Amino acid sequence: MMIPSCSFDVYGFRFTVQSTAEEALRGIEQDFAFFRSDAPAAIKIDLIEEDPPVDGLPLSDAIVYTPRNVTYRRGHLRYIDYHGRALGIQDTNTGSYKLYARDSNLLYEATYLYVLSQIGRYLDSRGLHRMHALGITIKERAVLVLLPMGGGKSTLGLELLKNPDVQLLSDDSPFIDRKGNVLAFPLRLGLLPGSENAVPAEHRRVINRMEFGPKHLVNYSYFRNRVQPSAAPGIVFIGARTLAATCRIEEAGIGRAFKACVANCVVGVGLFQGLEFILRATPFELCKNSLVGTSRLRNCIELLRRSRAVCQIHLGRNSQLNAETLVEYANAHLARPAEDTPSVLSRACQ
Repeated sequence: MMIPSCSFDVYGFRFTVQSTAEEALRGIEQDFAFFRSDAPAAIKIDLIEEDPPVDGLPLSDAIVYTPRNVTYRRGHLRYIDYHGRALGIQDTNTGSYKLYARDSNLLYEATYLYVLSQIGRYLDSRGLHRMHALGITIKERAVLVLLPMGGGKSTLGLELLKNPDVQLLSDDSPFIDRKGNVLAFPLRLGLLPGSENAVPAEHRRVINRMEFGPKHLVNYSYFRNRVQPSAAPGIVFIGARTLAATCRIEEAGIGRAFKACVANCVVGVGLFQGLEFILRATPFELCKNSLVGTSRLRNCIELLRRSRAVCQIHLGRNSQLNAETLVEYANAHLARPAEDTPSVLSRACQ
């Protein structure tokens, strides 16, 4: 019997997911639809809706602990135990992965997080790094809004998309290349409780997460015609939530800009890559990741060097006003010719 499958190509990371668990497979297909590909993929991910196999598991001590799972190793195989509810088996020689779980929600979520980690590791090694930020384009220039997890990136992103001049790069983690350019990573948008009716029902779904309960998601189908594949640097906003009625924007110093980039890209606070960067099993892996950290910092410097402005944006209670204020500010700054607007680093050196 032919097992249903779908293949993807994320900037050279090619993988195929196959499963008879229809709900889990459909969720992955919706999340990575922008990267759907017919090209052959060497990395195979099998989702198996069965009880985790317990016979023959390694008796060695764990090598990595996280709140979600515990990892063991035997030879070229890694075993990821989701506290008895699911078990992933990775072949480090081939990159192939098998995940066993009875719970279709867990099967989907664990696969989604696993794929994110593998994409991050692969592209890290090739100088392409994720930035924890909302990424949009205005006047074909990248506008990034750095906010912590739960800071309202998706809510702001949905509000910004009501403006026809705004295109989406990613609601959570666009990629930054060696020249500071921003590449699209449009997966899904999360909705705050009570805001789900802002999106038509055919473009959203509900998932039950391991730790944080139900979450409403906006599928790629809702914004598929509003994605810009890449953009040159434009403006970096360092975001903060307030209880004010208005939205306020002010210029940020170069020190604050570097600190924000280190937190949101170099270390990866708020991204799944944060754990990948810190939790390593061998000195060799730790050394490799110190080089990755240097590469992330270099890309961030290029991003800032080519950006027209770095600002602090104080978001108020009114989402519509936040979006309007941001667009008005970006339009005013990005409308000027590049030669009339020195970069952030250039102004800092003057």
